[in-house]
Amino acid sequence: MLSFDYSIRVSQRAKRIRLIVTPEKIEVVSPRGVSKKQLHSFVESHQEWVERTCLKLKEKKQNIKKLAPDRYENGVQIPFRGQQVKIKLQQSSVKQIKIQLDREELLISYPLALAYQENSELIRLAIISWMKGQAMLDVKHYVDVYAKMYELYPRSIKIKSQKSRWGSCGIHDDININWLLVLAPSEVMEYVVVHEICHIKERNHSTRFWTLVEKNFPAYQKQRNWLKKNGVSLAL
Repeated sequence: MLSFDYSIRVSQRAKRIRLIVTPEKIEVVSPRGVSKKQLHSFVESHQEWVERTCLKLKEKKQNIKKLAPDRYENGVQIPFRGQQVKIKLQQSSVKQIKIQLDREELLISYPLALAYQENSELIRLAIISWMKGQAMLDVKHYVDVYAKMYELYPRSIKIKSQKSRWGSCGIHDDININWLLVLAPSEVMEYVVVHEICHIKERNHSTRFWTLVEKNFPAYQKQRNWLKKNGVSLAL
């Protein structure tokens, strides 16, 4: 008897049965024509591997440092461009929450009508909105620099909220960047922008693609490794 549940996904592109184990699900990907009995036998034969993988994922999640505070209140520190900045709240005559960065402090002015102790969620949403705006400024800056270097120009730039992708380049050369990158060191955001600009010319991750990335951003591997190591923390 299995100690876990799993789902089945039939794929026309699949050439063999395979297992996908993530913190959220255990999935069996199967070619067409394979019976449920065969699939179950396959899972049973890999039960120990699935259990070991689930345990490793659980341990990894427990060791991940959560960057977001439980409450957004005076004195709390949050990440921004690879540094920790302190939230400083102040009442004001403003009609809505306003935010500005002053060195290592994030000054948040809130309306007199708001008691911030009861509106942590409103402050959180205001910070996210502000950070998305800062992310767009950063991305536009890096696009201006590297698009000229590579002579590759995106049609448009969008800042998005994505759980599993840091960036993407569409078939019409539209670049999308995950706003969470603004929490990381600036060089990491810079790398992702370069990565997507290079996809305008090379649509895959071939040797030609990585050679193109390295041409004007030779330190890309360091930033790529940073994302592999710390990316999950940003998503939390």
